Amino acid sequence: MPRDLLSANNWNPNKAAPPEQRLLKTSILENGWTQPIVVREFDGGQRLEIVDGYHRWMTSADPEVRSLTDGYVPIVRLPECPEDLAIMATVRHNRARGTHHVLGMADLVDRLLSSGLSREEMGRRLGMDAEEVDRLADRGQMTKRGAAAGFNTGWTV
Repeated sequence: MPRDLLSANNWNPNKAAPPEQRLLKTSILENGWTQPIVVREFDGGQRLEIVDGYHRWMTSADPEVRSLTDGYVPIVRLPECPEDLAIMATVRHNRARGTHHVLGMADLVDRLLSSGLSREEMGRRLGMDAEEVDRLADRGQMTKRGAAAGFNTGWTV
């Protein structure tokens, strides 16, 4: 569906910081559209409102992303429903995504480094700054190195 036929809702509590927006753009450019935008019909099916996927929709306005599909975006259309049901659907979509576990991310960083991906490239492609890559790659060894380097006794984990 042409992205310009969709409209944002006025209740989405989910916010994305600029690094996450850039990461979303990278994801779409490298992997394509892997998740559709969920919309609901209202006003007798005359209008389509975004229930989930607002940030994907915003990113679809970027010229590079837009050129992938000539301004079209993938959608899943919910049947017409009252606003309160659409609000609950938004919350469920947002909360069902979960969170990243730090040690699991450290394992993935180690695996990617072992495969030959540089720290700089990993940071760029995963939206991490250099310190985050270093800390995940370090897997907690900073405290051991710090003790050897002479952290004073006032410092604890």
